Amino acid sequence: MGRLDTVIFDMDGTLLNTLEDIADSVNFIISKYGFPLRTLRDVRQFVGNGAARLLELSIPEGINNPHYYHCLDEFTNYYKDNIQNKSVPFSGILRLLDYLYQRNYKLAIVSNKIDQSVKYLNRKFFGDYIKVAIGESDDIRRKPAPDSVFKVLDILRSTISNAVYVGDSEVDIKTANNAGVVSIGVTWGYRDRKILEYAGADFIISEPMELFDLLEVNIHCNEKSKSLHKKL
Repeated sequence: MGRLDTVIFDMDGTLLNTLEDIADSVNFIISKYGFPLRTLRDVRQFVGNGAARLLELSIPEGINNPHYYHCLDEFTNYYKDNIQNKSVPFSGILRLLDYLYQRNYKLAIVSNKIDQSVKYLNRKFFGDYIKVAIGESDDIRRKPAPDSVFKVLDILRSTISNAVYVGDSEVDIKTANNAGVVSIGVTWGYRDRKILEYAGADFIISEPMELFDLLEVNIHCNEKSKSLHKKL
């Protein structure tokens, strides 16, 4: 088995801190309908499963609310135009990507964010390093289904045994496990360590450059560590 050479990232909460822009867009829309505004803490818990689920959790009665689909459509359009007001890469991410890129790692993004938004934000912030970015669309099942991971591997001409998936949520860990790749949870995003542990992350890191360290010691899928607090 060769060295791990493919790193697939989640976007929101892993590469980019998008929480404030998402929350601002949610609140702009739901305020128009007189619904109670949501806190950053609320939205932090709601993100990760796509826009439809986000709006379902954000408005009273969710999908059964007669205004649900109007809110979802308006949110999608509003957020598209306000997607980068406050969003920025997490500290250390650009340094990590540069390290990986310079050492010829294959890099990609798989997200439950709308595909157009994923591609736009990737070009805006990470286009020098990441050439493949896939978001939610009608022709591919969203995470935790492994379809988008398999699609990325096919595009990059990589394999399950040479890839890791990096994300901040239980959805990301399930996605990695469903795809059969090493799962690496990050604690700087929108979920805490306990959630990542419970989801079954193979590794958990608290700083971006820890990922580089893990890869450089040549972790393999058939050598997954059962210690979630591995120290290198």
